[in-house]
Parts: sequence; structure tokens; C-alpha cells
Amino acid sequence: MSEIRFFYQEDNRIKMSRSMDILKTTPKNNFLWIDLNDVADEVENELEEFLKIYIQEDEEMEEIEISSRYMETSDSIVVNSSFLLDNFEEETISFILKNGILVSVRNQHLRSFNETVKKMFANPRNYQTGYHILVDLLETRVDYDADMIEDMTREITEMSNRIKTDEDADDDALIAVKELQEKTMVIRENLVDKQRVCSNMLKSELLPADAHNKLTIIVKDINSLFEHTRFGFDRLEYVQDAIIGLINIQQNKIIKVFTIVSVIFMPPTLIASIYGMNFDIMPELSWRYGYAFAILLMIICVAAILFFFKRKKLM
Repeated sequence: MSEIRFFYQEDNRIKMSRSMDILKTTPKNNFLWIDLNDVADEVENELEEFLKIYIQEDEEMEEIEISSRYMETSDSIVVNSSFLLDNFEEETISFILKNGILVSVRNQHLRSFNETVKKMFANPRNYQTGYHILVDLLETRVDYDADMIEDMTREITEMSNRIKTDEDADDDALIAVKELQEKTMVIRENLVDKQRVCSNMLKSELLPADAHNKLTIIVKDINSLFEHTRFGFDRLEYVQDAIIGLINIQQNKIIKVFTIVSVIFMPPTLIASIYGMNFDIMPELSWRYGYAFAILLMIICVAAILFFFKRKKLM
């Protein structure tokens, strides 16, 4: 759904408007944040003219190289960063900071944005510039990433507790582990993206001192989350190895059963093959009890093999 939100200061308060007419009635210096969610090209063009900035197209935002996702000039900062959706798909967002005004360009609904808006209205004194808002957006996003890691850790624990015998290990369990591994890698890549953005912003002279301190804490939080993702990935590898081991045990049991059955039926098959030969001189062929003798001999061989397996505890 297309949406545009203007956040600006008025009477020491932060107010919000969804109308483009606010550009004509509010001084430019009063604006803090302009949030664009899937807006039309005409709206972007009008904002470009008003703020003297360039808003990238969706293709430019997605195709830009990772190493070039942070750009800085003497009076502006452009950041392209990926935010995770609840289904672990990535939404590339462009942040443009110029003269203390933040412009965010996105195409999806993001909980971290709405959470930041709540914080702004709850404590407007902490959001004097667009730099503070961007830092808080990154902080909120990292908090959501931490929640996603915690949820995945819970899933890994439940899966580990659920797989206790070889009957619980199957292809579905391996597929579930693979999906969790992919999610872990997606979160880790997303954290690397945030770490790169924060590290570049820490080097900027445009960043206010109080925002600088907050970014330093965010980087520390990201580093701690790296340890959690590494631990989660190690646990998934352990669970994967356990599942594969249990599947091998299950297959070995099946092979063992087939082997025992094959060995049991080998002597009867041999006896049947011998008496199935059509030679003229075979005394048992004309014997009255030859058929019963052959059947009894087969039963004795099977019983002897079963007794041997039982004694050796092979079955």
C-alpha cells in the first residue's frame, strides 16, 4: 500500500502529516524524516526538487554493489541497507540524509519503522535530527534481528529434543535443519550489512556526538549477535550429524534384517536346487519319503541358523 509520512518539529513537538501540502506550509529546516513507502514517481520527483536530492530507483537500490552501499559527500549520506521481513525475505531500503533531514525509500511494511515512530512520539527530545532517527532505526532493526535469532534458537532446541530415536530421523527432519541453516545464514548476512553501515557512519564527521556513542553500542550488540548465530549454526550441524547418524542406524537395521533373511533362506534354497536337478540317478527321487525328508531338512537348517543368530545375539 502506497504511503508517505512527513515528520517535522513544531512547538517543540514532533508531528506527522501524510499530505504533500505540508511542504508548502512548513519550513524545510523543521523536517526530520520523510518516509516513502511504494510512492509514485511524481511524488519522488517533487521531493527531489524540494530537498535537492536524488532518489534511486528500485533497480538501482538492489543492483548496487555491497561495497558501494554507503556513500558520503560534504553535506549528505546515502545508505542502502537490507531489512528482513518476517518470512526472512530481504527488503532493500535507501536512506538519504541531507542537512539533517532523513528520507527513507522502501516498498514493504516494516515493523521496525512503526516501532521507531512510537519511540519518537514518546520521547521527541531524543530525535533532534534525521541522524538520530536513522541510528534508532538501525538499533530497532538489530533488536528485531536478536528476536529472530532467539526464536530460531528455540526452534533448534525443540528439534533437538524431538529427535531422540532413529524413528524420529527422516528426510523431513533433514529438510527442516537445512531451512534453519539457510535462515541463520540470511540473518548473519543481514547483520554483516548493518555492521558495515554502522562502521561507515562512525567514521563520518556529519554524525552528532550523541548518535556516535549510540552507534558504538549498536556495533557491540551486532558483534554479540554474531556469536549467537555461530553457536546456532554449530548446533544445527550437530543436530544434522545426529539425524544422519540415526538414519544410518535405521538403514543398518533394515540391511541387517535383509541379511538375516537371506542367510536363513540360503540352505533351503540350496536343498531345493539340489533336488530340482533332473539327473537320472538320484536315489531320493524314487523314495517314498523323499519329499517329506527334503522339507524336514530345510526346516532343520532354518532352525539351526536361527539358533546360531540367537546365541550370538545377532537378532
